[in-house]
Amino acid sequence: MRHLYLMRHAKAKQPSGDMTDHERPLRKRGKHQAAAMAPVLHRWQALEGEVYVSTAVRTRKTFDKNLKQLPEANLAKHVHFDKALYTFDGEALLAWLKTLPNKANSVLVIGHNPALLDLARWLCEEAPDALPTGSMLHFSLPNTPWAAMERGCAELVDSLTPKEASYPFFQRLDAPKPPDKCNAETANHIRNQLEQQYLTVRALEAGVIAGVDPEFLHQYRVNLRRSRAVGEAVLSTTKVPGLKKMLKRLKHRANATSDLRDLDVFLKHLSKSPPQLSARARQGLKQWLQGCRQEQHKALCQQLNSPEYAEELQGWQTFLASNDFGKALSKLTPKRINTVLSERIAGHDNDLAALSLDAGDTPFHTLRKRVKRIRYLADLNPATTPLFLSELKRRQSLLGNYQDLCTRQAWIEAFAESLDSDAQQKQECEAWRASIEVKKQRLREDVLALTPLADVKT
Repeated sequence: MRHLYLMRHAKAKQPSGDMTDHERPLRKRGKHQAAAMAPVLHRWQALEGEVYVSTAVRTRKTFDKNLKQLPEANLAKHVHFDKALYTFDGEALLAWLKTLPNKANSVLVIGHNPALLDLARWLCEEAPDALPTGSMLHFSLPNTPWAAMERGCAELVDSLTPKEASYPFFQRLDAPKPPDKCNAETANHIRNQLEQQYLTVRALEAGVIAGVDPEFLHQYRVNLRRSRAVGEAVLSTTKVPGLKKMLKRLKHRANATSDLRDLDVFLKHLSKSPPQLSARARQGLKQWLQGCRQEQHKALCQQLNSPEYAEELQGWQTFLASNDFGKALSKLTPKRINTVLSERIAGHDNDLAALSLDAGDTPFHTLRKRVKRIRYLADLNPATTPLFLSELKRRQSLLGNYQDLCTRQAWIEAFAESLDSDAQQKQECEAWRASIEVKKQRLREDVLALTPLADVKT
């Protein structure tokens, strides 16, 4: 089987003065696009075969920008700058493709539209209708000579745009704008906030499925959990028929992301702060975690592509726009919010007072959940002071760090169990787990030093 990767150059400047089309350089946005696609080239193994680049300045700079992001890639021996690729004619590009040497089993082409898109459609009917600047397509082809390629012989393996591969691009171009909090009444603001979070969840799905930038998953998870938290805050202050059932579904969808998000956080930590393990153990752990992540991501993608998921999310949007939900929100007053808020603060302070240094992990996790619920409820109250919200965020971060350490220990223990009879690596893992316990103890001390929230609020 052969592999063909087609990449359109990144965004270029328009010609000015005596500048020819061939001389057009990349715009600032184009440079960022090219850099954002470097992880895709690496993940798709697109640089492991022959690389062919148009001689135009914008295609060469697209290649150069990618190369700078992947300094370990040694491409000097198999990169070719070919003037024949400076073409906008699909038939000419197809004729060029058929001249490739048969020993080339993997080929990356960085070129121009509409030639690339015309070639893609000739190769595969499922090719997309558009190929934005900086985007890539991956095709698998039969192991026949390039000259013998026939129309429709390829299978589209994957396609990706910079805004699906990079959260900063998505945030700049596609992220729904937050509602205007200042000019909306409490009921309207809550509904606008939930609708905006729904739209954000749906817009993030493509990036989550692509799986290149972990920030997509993080923001997807955050918006699901915030929607649920806001909904629970509303439910705690007024009766809303059908809301409890809807929130249960949101919880299920958010929980489906938990392990994958924990793995992303752990892998990021490993890259920044390598553990005190032998090289063999570190490599084994990294490969094991990546394997777990791949399985979790595959399972999540199957859920996101299922009809049941689409029906649930559509049902949530319909519920938010319903008259019944609007009537329930109209009964929500700052006084009601404040009453429930005071009850939750009292519960938090009781839990905090009952903690001790030798307490298990569960009471600390319970306290973290209480802080989260208090924070989202406080967000609904216009009278809540910025100082109180800031303190809630600080406590949520502190307890979140504690939970991250607990999760890290759980993955280390699971990895150690997978080692079977490798006593040396198991011993290293146990020593690492013990060192994390020391960090947890320090965080316990920080939590126990917190003052009651009632004192902060007043």
